[in-house]
Amino acid sequence: MAEAAHFQGTSASPARRWLRRTGALLAGAPLLAGLLQLPAAAPAQAAASDTVAVSLDSLSPNAPGDGDTLTVSGTVTNKGKQTVTGAHVGLRVGPMLNTRSAVDGVARHADDLQGGTGTEVDGKYEEKFAKLAPGVSEHFSISVPVDKLNLGQDGVYEFGVALSGQTSAQPWDQILGIQRTFLPWQPSEADTRTKTTFLWPLLSTVHMTAKTGAGEQQTPVFRDDDLAEELAPGGRLAQMVELGKDLDVTWVIDPDLLASVDAMALGNYRIQGDGDNTTPGSREHQALAKQWLANLQKAVAGKEVVALPFGDPDLASLAHNGTSVTGSLSYLKGATDVAATTVKTVLHVTPSTDFAWPVNGAVDPSIMKVATSAGADRVIARSDSLQETAGLSYTPSAARPVGGGTTAVVADGRLSTAFERDLTDAGSSTLAVQRFLAQTLELNAQTGEQRSIVVAPQRTPTASQAQAMATALKALQDSTWSESQDLTAAAKDKPDAQATTRIPSTSAYPSSLRRQELPRTAFQQIALTQDKLDNFQVILTDRSRVVTPFGRAINREMSTSWRGRSEEADSYRGGVEAWLDELADQVKLIDKSETKLSGRSATIPVTVQNNLVQPVGHLVLRLTSTMPTRLKIHGKAYYEEPVEVSGGHSQSVKFATAAGANGRVTVTAQLYTEDGQEYGDAVSFDVKVTEVTPTVMLVIGGGVLLLVLAGFRMYTQRKRAAARQAEEDGPDGTAEATDEPGNPGAPGDRLPEESDSATGAGDPEQPSDPAPDTAPESTDPSGTGERVDR
Repeated sequence: MAEAAHFQGTSASPARRWLRRTGALLAGAPLLAGLLQLPAAAPAQAAASDTVAVSLDSLSPNAPGDGDTLTVSGTVTNKGKQTVTGAHVGLRVGPMLNTRSAVDGVARHADDLQGGTGTEVDGKYEEKFAKLAPGVSEHFSISVPVDKLNLGQDGVYEFGVALSGQTSAQPWDQILGIQRTFLPWQPSEADTRTKTTFLWPLLSTVHMTAKTGAGEQQTPVFRDDDLAEELAPGGRLAQMVELGKDLDVTWVIDPDLLASVDAMALGNYRIQGDGDNTTPGSREHQALAKQWLANLQKAVAGKEVVALPFGDPDLASLAHNGTSVTGSLSYLKGATDVAATTVKTVLHVTPSTDFAWPVNGAVDPSIMKVATSAGADRVIARSDSLQETAGLSYTPSAARPVGGGTTAVVADGRLSTAFERDLTDAGSSTLAVQRFLAQTLELNAQTGEQRSIVVAPQRTPTASQAQAMATALKALQDSTWSESQDLTAAAKDKPDAQATTRIPSTSAYPSSLRRQELPRTAFQQIALTQDKLDNFQVILTDRSRVVTPFGRAINREMSTSWRGRSEEADSYRGGVEAWLDELADQVKLIDKSETKLSGRSATIPVTVQNNLVQPVGHLVLRLTSTMPTRLKIHGKAYYEEPVEVSGGHSQSVKFATAAGANGRVTVTAQLYTEDGQEYGDAVSFDVKVTEVTPTVMLVIGGGVLLLVLAGFRMYTQRKRAAARQAEEDGPDGTAEATDEPGNPGAPGDRLPEESDSATGAGDPEQPSDPAPDTAPESTDPSGTGERVDR
């Protein structure tokens, strides 16, 4: 973006513009004089450029005002091979810088001797060293009243700390090392003050797995114990809370972090080890989690809190690689829905869920579409993505209406990336702070119109980066050119009519960011896991015990924190799916061996085992005969029975079968959910049908023979009795009457011979029923195979 000098603002007064131009010229005059006094031997100067390293470790106050005393401290180290003699450290004030680009230019050459070095402050404010041996470092600290710096008008001044001296190879006084930085100078109240919004991100990597411990209490299992290190005093997250509590910031929080710390605070958690082994979390770490949450609750009280979707899903990966996989966008909606509940439950504040934050604020049309699909109507972009195209000479306000009721809140690229480098050493941190402040003052001086600026730093600052951010922000909030503002207010501010609202094309998305995205295969695996979860939850009586931990784990699978960690992301997704498979396999059919079926009918038992803690139901067990002409189940080719099994128990389901012919029949048992989906693996077993066995044939044959013989005997006996009766009746066919007792011819009496012979003990018994066509229940004719119930 092209920039003009800050005095080119449309509302700056002519007198003020004249003063600024005059001040710039006057500030440059001493610099010119200083340059003319430098040695003419340019090659020698270049050779000496790396002789001494100067580190500016602290500068206080960062933005001095009238009457202040500036204290500068640091170290000088002789990097050369020769001893430096007659050395002294002095302070140098360079020209006033009039644009943000000029600040960037100085920062790029902060230790280059070929650049201007400015005019050295009065020699009374220096520190001398008789000699500086090779490899030796010396500390310095110089304090100087600000009025001795001869600063002119308000603005940003180049400021340097230089070591001068001589060596045996170059025996003349010269600058052997320098470190440049910036001195913001705005002692009086600025005509207008920039409204600045600083996002304070509270996010971490994924720590919790989908696993929970056995038993009624769902003991969460963590991937590692790294979260405790971040929560400990001096740890990254501990520093973020401690530093942020005294700052006017908008907290941007991933609810997953809160849920993870809250799980630790409850104390009943475990750490995943090798294989299936876990170890219990320590009481010490439980105490750390409790204290951190308590500190955070106090820190956010009365402050704006923005909740990202649960797990901080990677919106760009979803937009570029996930939308082609059915159902992927639904995960974002679920993650958004649970975000507000989690934050409110843990922190007791109601967060805003109106904002989406793509990685590094890089946007394209597909990202904008995905970002707003879950209800967020404000997208945090960044100015190095949504670049100005109208050639503005100033930085416009953050809010940009981009159509469809969506607002792009464009964070300033320079300010947002000011703390991304390694700031573990004090020198780097000090330079970052001063550069940040210089940029904010230059931005404020661009125009007399008040604007709203947003700073969106890196998602997970290190502890040292957080300290530098806090130092810079505290100085900015104490300054005379800036005032704090919440993110929601910045999004609602009147947009600049000349600011661009055109979203860059998909091809403009940075290739470096695209290479870090989750691939399409990741979303395919997530969809497969979701399908398995949907099928599993149908049978559960308490679905929340499974749906909640796995639903949140699926959100975590899409986390932005996996960028640059593709192998770990693959491992995590695989672990979630494997654990779900293991749980689902706890409800299964028990394998059966070959079953022998003797006779025409019997019952076959099939056992369903439930090793889960909770009862399961909504299941149907189907038994299918592959040869229904030989073996039918309840008179059909297949039959179904509903199944309910208590937790930790097994249930046998009995099916009535009927055999139509001898032979071997394969029978398949399969569980189904009530909506007709197969559940688990089928169990197949053979049923050997022996409908009429030799033993049964012998029994039946013997019974038939007895019936025939008994019938023939009765026939012959009746025939003989009829013949005797005819003889007794005589020729006329009448019998002789007698009323003597015992007369065999008396009416109502039976013939003794006939009676005795009919029921005699020596005669075979006449069966009243057919012989049974099945063997006794406890008998297994073959001696092998499973016993069946009939």
